[in-house]
Amino acid sequence: MKKNFLKPLAFAVSLSLCGVAAAASGTFNVGELDAKIDPCSDFNGFVNAKWVAANPIPADRTRWGSFDALREDSLNVQRQIAETAAKNASSAKPGSIEQKIGYLYATGMNEAAIDKAGFDPIKPQLAQVAALKSYTDVVAYLVRAYAQATPVLFRFGGNADFKDSNKQIAYALQGGLGLPTADYYTKPDYEKLRTAYVAHIAKLLQLTGVSAADAKTQAAAVMKFETRLAAASLLPTELRQPENRYHFVSIADADKVTPHFEWAAFFKAQGAEVNGGFSLSHPKFFAEMDKMLVDVPVADWQAYLRFHAINSAAPYLSKPFQQEDFAFNEQTLNGQKEMKARWKIALDTVNDGMGMALGELYVAKTFSPESKQRAQELVNNLRTAYKARIENLEWMSPATKQKALEKWATFVPKIGYPDKWRDWSGLQLTPDNYFANVRAADKFNYDYMVAKIGKPVDRTEWGMTPQTVNAYYNAQKNEIVFPAAILQPPFFSAQADDGINYGGIGAVIGHEMGHGYDDQGSKFDAQGNNVNWWTDADRKAFEERTARLAAQFDSYEALPGKHVNGRLTMGENIGDLGGLNAAYDALQMALKKNPKEASEKIGGYTQDQRFFLNWARVWRGNIRPEAQLTLLNTDPHAPAQFRAIGAPSNMPAFAQAFQCKSDAQMVRSGDKQVKIW
Repeated sequence: MKKNFLKPLAFAVSLSLCGVAAAASGTFNVGELDAKIDPCSDFNGFVNAKWVAANPIPADRTRWGSFDALREDSLNVQRQIAETAAKNASSAKPGSIEQKIGYLYATGMNEAAIDKAGFDPIKPQLAQVAALKSYTDVVAYLVRAYAQATPVLFRFGGNADFKDSNKQIAYALQGGLGLPTADYYTKPDYEKLRTAYVAHIAKLLQLTGVSAADAKTQAAAVMKFETRLAAASLLPTELRQPENRYHFVSIADADKVTPHFEWAAFFKAQGAEVNGGFSLSHPKFFAEMDKMLVDVPVADWQAYLRFHAINSAAPYLSKPFQQEDFAFNEQTLNGQKEMKARWKIALDTVNDGMGMALGELYVAKTFSPESKQRAQELVNNLRTAYKARIENLEWMSPATKQKALEKWATFVPKIGYPDKWRDWSGLQLTPDNYFANVRAADKFNYDYMVAKIGKPVDRTEWGMTPQTVNAYYNAQKNEIVFPAAILQPPFFSAQADDGINYGGIGAVIGHEMGHGYDDQGSKFDAQGNNVNWWTDADRKAFEERTARLAAQFDSYEALPGKHVNGRLTMGENIGDLGGLNAAYDALQMALKKNPKEASEKIGGYTQDQRFFLNWARVWRGNIRPEAQLTLLNTDPHAPAQFRAIGAPSNMPAFAQAFQCKSDAQMVRSGDKQVKIW
């Protein structure tokens, strides 16, 4: 189901690449470069324009870059695993992950059975909504919905305490909106999308037998309801701030915020161990929710709950529901032209429900110990380079440097896959009921998450599966994590020269380390606690530099009249800038050990040039304008084309490598040049 509870990590940041150039090998094809474009004027165009023009976005995608091609490669391997598991499920060891993956995938591929069921699977839930008569009934429904892993209205889950990273506590956060952000409910720019959303609500209601007239009335009520929630909700830029994600209260104090919603009863129903308190992260939102319990008519609550019951289940119901879900969420909001192939949809379900189990089989099939060892070497080299950069900072005092180096010393790298695999023995799936399997997996994962509340944090656990082409940093564990699927070209290859590897995976490693020192990660200490380890003067100096970086990205126009939000994307931009500088320093250290490589050109380009070429190649891609607009409003990552140029334009090493003049577009100097880490 579409989830409204927390992802495993409440304060983690990922590389989240929008499009990368996957080459057939680790080498760089200089034939892809556009000689008609001056690299000092438009480096992204120089590296990527020819490829972008030759690689249109597939109809079932909202964007396409060779990172997406890399993801496609990963999906094809996963498909082989899932199809083999489905074929052999009946003869597999009972209760094995192979059998469970086989059941989940096979039932997801059985379109005839899914279509035959129609919306029968959610009729009991719709009947419960229809039976509501008072606000106390609404509260009881909400409590039961969460316990059944069908959450609605707000986000709930467990995560490390921001003030004690060794302890897992409960978090309740704002949620309940069907549009991307609160701005979509009021800003004139999104009036057409609001109209389309109301029509979408009505259409889903009609698919369950609600008359056209009633559906129109209920859809208007849902929009009014969500608009009120939106007015009490923070925007993505505000949500980046740790202080806006954590508000620890006792249960008694939480009940004062929501006198009509008893938290002790809620936690008991979830099986959550909440004794000393929890984070009611967004008090304004929950205060408004409580008011709505008593002043919004029950009929409007029913409309809201009815729609969201249908909406969350729609991808797993018969074709009319799937098609309407696609029409609004993918086509209208993101510009996707066609639905994905059925096998990809079924595989998404496997990844949602049993992703780490699938990862266990994926690693056994694809990842070698040699790759892990080489990646560890690169991590060690980047650690050395980043340490030197901290030690040599001219704007930071010795006292703050000492704290920064303490944090550096406690970085925990995780490479490839977890050291231990999750136990799936409690998950019961069947060979003949897709919707029941999806719900069973949701319930199993929800209970798994809730059971950790009140327990010590498991620092060995991963928040990303090995088959994911991405990487992340978790501030509360102070860890940098690189799944197996990213450790391949164009990021990394044993056959590639150092310039390519350091401009690829080296920069990725540096980027994730940089998150430990970005505008928000820098608010967590070496133990992963949200405490201030800066002097006031150093923090001021840091923020003066980050303000210039925000201004740089604010100036980039992604769509006509639509600019990047430099504050929303700040953390990723700091990660890029610090990470690319550290990777460049690490490359120079590697080249000192290999003078022959340092002096030779490959394909006519030096090692320094190939370093920057591969960095830009990583960010190659196309994206549909609708998807770009959504991401500009919601995504903390800047559009790919600006990440290709943003960090290099601040580096004298780039200008030197390509012999750029001081007034070139790719050269930022004076007050415009940003130097942070």
